[in-house]
Amino acid sequence: MFSFLKKSGTETKADVPAEAAAPSWRERLFKGLAKTRAQWGGKLKSIFSRGKVDDELLEELESLLLTSDCGIEATTHLLDELKKAAKRDKLETPEAIQKALHDALLETLQPLEQPLDISTHKPFVIMIAGVNGAGKTTSIGKLAKYFQSQGKSVLLAAGDTFRAAAREQLQTWGERNNVTVVAQESGDPAAVIYDAISAAKARGIDVVLADTAGRLPTQLHLMEEIAKVRRVIQKIDPEGPHETLLVLDANIGQNALQQVKAFDKAINVTGLVLTKLDGTAKGGVVTAIARQCPKPIRFIGVGEQIDDLRPFSARDFVDAMFE
Repeated sequence: MFSFLKKSGTETKADVPAEAAAPSWRERLFKGLAKTRAQWGGKLKSIFSRGKVDDELLEELESLLLTSDCGIEATTHLLDELKKAAKRDKLETPEAIQKALHDALLETLQPLEQPLDISTHKPFVIMIAGVNGAGKTTSIGKLAKYFQSQGKSVLLAAGDTFRAAAREQLQTWGERNNVTVVAQESGDPAAVIYDAISAAKARGIDVVLADTAGRLPTQLHLMEEIAKVRRVIQKIDPEGPHETLLVLDANIGQNALQQVKAFDKAINVTGLVLTKLDGTAKGGVVTAIARQCPKPIRFIGVGEQIDDLRPFSARDFVDAMFE
């Protein structure tokens, strides 16, 4: 049987922390990317110290970009842009060279900055996918908190019936956020999500966050299952899901590109959630995504706290990589 789990209390704006009492998101982003910046920034300072864009600088920068998970295509693009800027603007100081690279990165990432608009449907159904360990279920809890902070009501669908622990974890997040969780002890994940959307329609809920079982792109039977979930959602809402988010662990580097391509083929990914940027992740993977399989990065995560998941800002991200 289906179960509806809800902690007593309102479903909107529950326990939203006061902004003035905590560091700004930009400050937390800078702190979260400290490890990446320490490796990246220190090496850049050394590379740019000669104050001219010559073959030696380009070779060292190419090595740094490749080892930072930028990938060949993005690395080539950034080096070409730097060479153009050097010729056009006669770059002759380390500061000018760094600014030129900063601007090239920003221009590359800017198209990925596309905030998610949930005002087009009610309920707005967000289907969430990703491999085990990417931070998918945790991201759902954080997304619930984020939407609540925007004054929206949220319902969670525990569509990961493949793993009992995932259902329990989602229920815990539901309790923490004071939101309903539609769950089933076993059975068809598509049926769980169908039931959740029906409940959201009946209750006037703004956002449905639909979890799906973690899977590898090579697990074809599970990829087909997630494709089935999408088809079932479209039976209850022909325009749904209104957003299909793929959660990616930033630490996996170039493997993230393969995940985007595989999941996009199965379920038409419309946006990305990039997690664990506060670890040993090399932020260059964002640049690789921009050049090789551009998908809007809707949210990024840089910590373990419930409000450490926010919309992607290209400028803030690039600034945090350099400063």
